[in-house]
Amino acid sequence: MRKVILNVAITLDGLIEGPNGEYDWCFTDSDYGMNEFLEVTDSIFFGRKSYELFTASFSQMWNDKKHFVFSNTLHSVQAGAVLISGEIEEKIMKLKNEKGKNIWLFGGASLASSLMKADLVDELLLAIHPIVLGAGKALFEGLNTPVKLKLQDTKTYESGLVQNRYAVI
Repeated sequence: MRKVILNVAITLDGLIEGPNGEYDWCFTDSDYGMNEFLEVTDSIFFGRKSYELFTASFSQMWNDKKHFVFSNTLHSVQAGAVLISGEIEEKIMKLKNEKGKNIWLFGGASLASSLMKADLVDELLLAIHPIVLGAGKALFEGLNTPVKLKLQDTKTYESGLVQNRYAVI
């Protein structure tokens, strides 16, 4: 079975964006393992807001991956992408059971929390940046029950970024 892996940059205080939606605090001076990660993924899950950001800023990236957009408000997506709405759990389980590589849960926070609640995320790959913003959007909002994790790997970079890989247990 394919894994759904939430791979995201996060601040030390658990935020994925600043109070005005900014993400300029993310390190871009190195690969930080992304090329290796992309080799073992063939699909990307986007929430509506993340998809809109992606198409506005990075639409030429990751064209070799299948794009799945989860939204109940969008009526169409770019050619080659697949729009998924309504009850998503069954659709995601079908995708996980298809042959292929892992699935990157790109974001955003609402989609990540929904999939965490539904026990559809298999791993977390958190790139923890050595910065405290103090305000902004938290990665995990609205989780009603604890999610137990097991640390699988840690990589520390000269920049101070620490990447932790967790299995959801």
